[in-house]
Amino acid sequence: MKTQRRTLFYLLLMGLLAAGCYLVSSGALAEDTPSGSSQEVNQLLSRVKTEAIALERDCDEIATWAGARQLSWQSHAQKLELIREHVNEAGRLLKQLHEARDTASPWQQQAIDRIYPLLKELADNTEGMINHFNDKKSTFHLSDEYGDYAKAGYELAHDLAALVRDYVDYSHLEVDFHRLQEKLESKS
Repeated sequence: MKTQRRTLFYLLLMGLLAAGCYLVSSGALAEDTPSGSSQEVNQLLSRVKTEAIALERDCDEIATWAGARQLSWQSHAQKLELIREHVNEAGRLLKQLHEARDTASPWQQQAIDRIYPLLKELADNTEGMINHFNDKKSTFHLSDEYGDYAKAGYELAHDLAALVRDYVDYSHLEVDFHRLQEKLESKS
């Protein structure tokens, strides 16, 4: 009987400790995220930012290459494949953002809604550039049309990177704002 009570006491104590740890960890998480904003969405936006910056860099390179007309078709093929991979990864992340949309704050929902059309347009442009490249690969020469695709791709990637960068910066500023607000309220 005493052993059962002791076991029950230890189980109850362990349950209370686990609940306390959960409350402390969720309180710490809430401290890192402003009220109403989703930490998951913030993390996904940061990952989209990484892909968008890589896209901007790679699209800038291929636009420069298209203007120079000096590199082999193999170099272009490798860079186009890298761009396609970044677009696909950004698309997967955007899908996850859409799945988390219901938990997002209004500004996060706006970010998701504004990123989608830019990424879609960039994906369409990338597909057009790759198709054009593949059609001309056997007699490789960089046409003006290819250069136009490359330039448009860079402009879209630049706009996407700037937009996502601004939203990620906003999330950091929002956290700082709420922390400062709490600090000032605690001094009143």
